[in-house]
Amino acid sequence: MIIVWLMLLMVFSNGFSSNGIINTTRPNFVNIGAILSFNSSIGKVAKVAIEAAVEDVNSNSSILNGTKLRLAMQDTKYSDFLGIVEALSFMENETVAIIGPQFSVTARVISHIANELHVPLLSFAATDFTLTSLQFPYFIRTTQSDLHQMAAVAELVSHYEWRDVIAIYIDDDFGRNGIVALGDQLAEKRCKISYKAPLSPNKNPDEITSVLHQVSLMESRILVLHICATWGLQVLRQAKILKMMETGFVWIATDWLSTILDTDPSLLSKESDNLQGVLTLRMHTPESPRKADFINRWSNLTTKGRKVDDPFGLNTYGLYAYDSVWLLAQAIDSFFINGGKVSFSNDSSLRGLHGRSMHLDAMSMFDGGESLLHSILQVNTTGVTGPIRFDTDKNIVNPAYEIINVIGTGVRRIGYWSNSSGFSTSPPRRGLKMQFNNTTNSSQQLYGVIWPGQTTQKPRGWVFPNNGRQLRIVVPLRISYRDFVSRVDGSSDAFSGYCIDVFTAALDQLPYGAPSYKFVPYGDGHTNPSVTGLLHMVAQGSFDALVGDVTITTSRAKMVDFTQPYIESGLVVVAPIRKLNSSAWAFLRPFSAKMWCVTGIFFLVVGVVVWILERRTNNDFRGSPRRQVVRILWFSFSTLFISHNERTGSTLARFVLIIWLFVVLVLTSSYTASLTSILTVEQLSSPVKGIESLVTSNEPIGYTNGSFALNYLTDELNVHRSRLVPFNSPEEFDKALKAGPSRGGVAAVIDERAYMELFLSTRCEYSIVGQEFTKMGWGFAFPRDSPLAADMSTAILKLSENGILQRIHDKWLRKSACSSEGAKQDVDRLEIKSFWGLFLLSGTACILALLLYFIKTMYQFSKYTRGTSQSSSLRLFLQFLNQKEDVQSRSKRRRSESLK
Repeated sequence: MIIVWLMLLMVFSNGFSSNGIINTTRPNFVNIGAILSFNSSIGKVAKVAIEAAVEDVNSNSSILNGTKLRLAMQDTKYSDFLGIVEALSFMENETVAIIGPQFSVTARVISHIANELHVPLLSFAATDFTLTSLQFPYFIRTTQSDLHQMAAVAELVSHYEWRDVIAIYIDDDFGRNGIVALGDQLAEKRCKISYKAPLSPNKNPDEITSVLHQVSLMESRILVLHICATWGLQVLRQAKILKMMETGFVWIATDWLSTILDTDPSLLSKESDNLQGVLTLRMHTPESPRKADFINRWSNLTTKGRKVDDPFGLNTYGLYAYDSVWLLAQAIDSFFINGGKVSFSNDSSLRGLHGRSMHLDAMSMFDGGESLLHSILQVNTTGVTGPIRFDTDKNIVNPAYEIINVIGTGVRRIGYWSNSSGFSTSPPRRGLKMQFNNTTNSSQQLYGVIWPGQTTQKPRGWVFPNNGRQLRIVVPLRISYRDFVSRVDGSSDAFSGYCIDVFTAALDQLPYGAPSYKFVPYGDGHTNPSVTGLLHMVAQGSFDALVGDVTITTSRAKMVDFTQPYIESGLVVVAPIRKLNSSAWAFLRPFSAKMWCVTGIFFLVVGVVVWILERRTNNDFRGSPRRQVVRILWFSFSTLFISHNERTGSTLARFVLIIWLFVVLVLTSSYTASLTSILTVEQLSSPVKGIESLVTSNEPIGYTNGSFALNYLTDELNVHRSRLVPFNSPEEFDKALKAGPSRGGVAAVIDERAYMELFLSTRCEYSIVGQEFTKMGWGFAFPRDSPLAADMSTAILKLSENGILQRIHDKWLRKSACSSEGAKQDVDRLEIKSFWGLFLLSGTACILALLLYFIKTMYQFSKYTRGTSQSSSLRLFLQFLNQKEDVQSRSKRRRSESLK
């Protein structure tokens, strides 16, 4: 009986796992498959790594608790078709998972089979980022995605301030989807792929030569090579023959290049001439004891059972292949712990194929496929590649790349990139949570690069295209102000003028040869063409640039890129003027009428206040009413010259007088300065005082047809469109201004200062009135992100610094002009608003003095009536005020009281 209980106890104890969960019976073997191309640089490394991983797992009793992995490997021999066939054969042998396939194109097809039969695919080399979509739930990428690799390439382009790249890629799902990812990442950096050069998946040397020849004619010199490792070197060899590995070119190869260089280090010496200066990426795997141990074992693994004279190195795909086996083993262990069973059932959709020669009905569905898939995605471990964990999109977390520069017969790591911290010269920290979007170019670091041509100077990244096409530069055909832009008589594409001279001079300042270009006139010769329409055509690529008198505005800058302004030209008001002749009453002009009135009133007010404060104590302010009125007027106006004979005895009167004398000093000084200006400078008068008075009036306003002034006046200043009259030429301006509003003309015209100064150079009856009310400039327009725009801006600054720009200005625009400084109507007249603070100060002093005087007088009056039978009345108070106060008696009384 005791023996039976012991046997039952042993049965129950073996039925529980260490964590208390009941285990089902584990099989002795679990079938897994691997689909590789054994002779490829990735496949031969992965084959050794997978075999080593399976051996390590099976020799480790703690991972599967006695269950062994039984591996079946199939060689696809670079054939996608064979890969599909081999995948189907695995489905007949109760395979629970497949490691591979190696190629993204094969993985896309096999994923459909995996979805149907619920068999997870763990690919260590299929980097096409679209494979992790909802369409392929059983596909798990155990390596880094091309989406992150292309983000690193785009960041590299942005880091060196390039804008356009040319993509050379293999024309299959892997290549096309990778370039789509690159285009999206570049767009986030305001960069773009300017030209796509696809290559057929079938290696064709003639096609490579043709494609590279076409690429060499393009403008961009930043070449991104996203191609298969099998014949990527042939592209670089042909580029060397076509002299595309020289100074000025930039080659950025995706990780296919670092993969083949790691696999066969001898290629660096064999192909060094074809690889000089190339940048490539390598998936970053952090250093660890486990990785170091595997690398140390690699030499023995590759020579075991193989030819000693055929060694090959370890690449990062081999590391990910090794980790894929361990990842799968841990997931299978978790699958068994959670009660999973390895069982298969017939797929009902395949029963109709029974009897066919291909025996497709023999394939069975893995019943526990969904549970195993869940276990794979939940694995959180550390392998030779570092932490292994999947995010919600089934991608390996914290992807990072090394940036490699090929130099001589070796390579040099110039930095690292990760999606969490951007560029750095130190390995990225895996736990870093900083958002990459917060990083800036100034905080990014990379070591120096040796570029193609053995130069350390960063390439400009573009050249003028050598495709036989000249730059097409559109020039507006103006019918007015031909000093700025005009077509040479007898020529269809030759132009002259200020703008043309500035443009050609700026081209001469470029650090490289001036491009081949031709001017293309635009306009009917009868009306000025629309600048906005021309800018739209430049933005759409119909023209390569716009040269002319084009004002830079906010709305226009959203369409195209402008250069640095080469001339300032804001909007001004031009109106008819007349000279103010000198007259007998010219001395009244310095002050406005209101100013004269207020000043006179304050003279009287101050005189009255001083009279009130002084009349009880000062005999000079007493006497008959007529005498006192004359005294007040005399005292008030004599303060202009401080020549009055009346003495002020009271402190309050002196306080008021001091403040008033300061006000008078300021008024007389201002009057003198203004009168001097009036009598020595020619004065002009115009009914229009500036933009403010023009806007508030109801008179018509002229402007140049097609000018941005129309939108500015209507949108910004709210001038009704019915008041605005368009004109096409200076002659029409002249005629309308002479006619005036009363005879169907305009009160003033509004246009840019550059035009108006030229207009006024021969018309002295008009002048600029008021101030320039916008600050703008003219620039040359180029398509968005055109590199020529930035270089031309630098050239214009050089023209300004060395004085050439001013000499061009003097050549075309310095005329024997009439005064264009602006009509000085009412500008020199002093208004009350300029002096109200002084008058406020003087008025406050008068009020304060009167208040204190009233308080003092009331106190004296109370003492005067104290002890008398007289009642306090207004009449008595007025009598008291009229009495003269004996200041001397009061002073003697105070001294005697103090002696007592």
